[in-house]
Amino acid sequence: MSDTKNRVCPVERAGTLDNKFRRWIQNPGKILGPYIKEGMTVLDFGCGPGFFSIDIAQLVGESGQVIACDLQEGMLQKLRSKIHGTELEKRIILHQCQQTRIGFSGNVDFILAFYMIHEIPNQKTFFSEICALLKPHGQVLIVEPPFHVSKNAFEETIKTALDYGFVAIERPKVLFSKAVILQKL
Repeated sequence: MSDTKNRVCPVERAGTLDNKFRRWIQNPGKILGPYIKEGMTVLDFGCGPGFFSIDIAQLVGESGQVIACDLQEGMLQKLRSKIHGTELEKRIILHQCQQTRIGFSGNVDFILAFYMIHEIPNQKTFFSEICALLKPHGQVLIVEPPFHVSKNAFEETIKTALDYGFVAIERPKVLFSKAVILQKL
């Protein structure tokens, strides 16, 4: 598992994950708006510095909840600093996962895995765990970068998900990305 550390975006590069240029190219509200509704519980897996987490918290509203999950405490600390003293602090739960499992119990309506599935050493374990977390008919949006993930590798990820109780229901267009919406059967 030592090579996994090298594949995870380091905290020192968090600024490349959360900036105005990226927001212009990959607007979280536009990408997630069709899928996330008020009152939902959403897991932002691999949340990094919270680029999507904050917009998700606004989409779910006061009655919803976001579990912002990341492997690195430094990324969670960046998000913690952003939401400290705001109304979003009540809606966003910060959770540090482990290298081999999410380690969160509960049920969620939607899971976002943006530009990070390629960092997971065992996708079978991941899909098994998220299937258990999702409510019936819950959805997962997987988005992967084309410069790290080939078309074949992305299709292999989808095939693995199908083996664990998911069906691919949509291939949304996300600029500079490969994307799929999976639904739990």
